[in-house]
Amino acid sequence: MTVATVYAVFGSAEDAERIGRITVEERLAACVNILAPCRSIYRWQGGIENATEVPALFKTRETLADRLIARIAALHDYDVPAAIAWPTSAAFAPYRDWIMAETAD
Repeated sequence: MTVATVYAVFGSAEDAERIGRITVEERLAACVNILAPCRSIYRWQGGIENATEVPALFKTRETLADRLIARIAALHDYDVPAAIAWPTSAAFAPYRDWIMAETAD
């Protein structure tokens, strides 16, 4: 049983909360940490963009990471949302067990 953290960014805290709530309700994520806004600098459609975004960390089973990313993308208002999974090499056993219990595979 392994867990993963899915990192995604959103255009607003409201979008992060909306998508976070849906993914927890659907048992794709056990928990979502919505972080403070950050500045993002990126290349998009031939130009350099500078935007305020809201990052979020979704805790899930490693086996659900692809489904969670697909669901985030389907709900997201960006054309190409940033959503990537970070594997977890270790976790506090009771926390890992909680993630497993709160997500459905």
